[in-house]
Amino acid sequence: MRFRLTRPWKVALFPVTLLLCVMPSFAQAPAPRKVFMITDMEGVDGIFDSDLQCLPYKSPRWEESHKLLTGEVNAAVDGLLAGGATEVVVWDGHDSSQSLSVLDIHPQARLLTGVPVSITAELDSSYSALVFIGQHAMAGAPKGILSHSYSSLGIQNLWVNGQLAGEIGVSLMLAGHVGVPAVMLSGDTAACQEIHVYVPQAECAEVKSGVSRTSGYMLSHPAACALIRAKAQRAIQRLGECKAYPLTGPVELRIEFTTRGEPAIPPREGVERVNERTWAFRGKDIVDAWLKSRL
Repeated sequence: MRFRLTRPWKVALFPVTLLLCVMPSFAQAPAPRKVFMITDMEGVDGIFDSDLQCLPYKSPRWEESHKLLTGEVNAAVDGLLAGGATEVVVWDGHDSSQSLSVLDIHPQARLLTGVPVSITAELDSSYSALVFIGQHAMAGAPKGILSHSYSSLGIQNLWVNGQLAGEIGVSLMLAGHVGVPAVMLSGDTAACQEIHVYVPQAECAEVKSGVSRTSGYMLSHPAACALIRAKAQRAIQRLGECKAYPLTGPVELRIEFTTRGEPAIPPREGVERVNERTWAFRGKDIVDAWLKSRL
């Protein structure tokens, strides 16, 4: 006996058929790719002198520096979005968040600004990637333009579990604690070499190369922005190749201060004075040790 659908049954089954056709597209929808961008000033193309260029509203060339940083940030956001990022949060990380403005920032980015802002509080596992724009190398880096570690006068050296590190290393370790990989950096040659110690696969936009700490070869601003845009796009497209940099077990953060920069550190658990200029901060993980070192 042959069973034949009448027209009313065909009409009733139409929504079900339509749903079955649409369901695969739901299943294949791409996962959100949220990016946290750390910005700084000393690694921006064209920047080579702190007093002349990097002090907010005090340096003679500050307005130019603001425009240079903004251009690089917006180029990076362009590239990240073109590569598949679904959201970009830009942290104004230079000198108490005085370097970027919502008047000029990319219309599809969100600006994280003001003080205090802590990477340990704002960066979480909802992010897919960490990106550095305008990043400088650690204190003492050979030919690192305006190289320093958090304070140009205060810190001589910084070690994490015996490994020499700077702002790049500490930031990607803190990101690694919540499973977020660092995928891209723009800065000078020394900064690019530094991130590759931790993440060899990270994309680098080398926008300048140091001759000394206060001089170097610079790209034109349009060329630097084009390079940053291309590297940012490629970084998101290669996201799966970069792994987070987690530290397991207890962590010791050791800081050697300069003779001018040593602060008054109150005694507390997990903090030890090692010698005249060096202190150790010990914690159950990188976040715990890092928070103990914040003075």
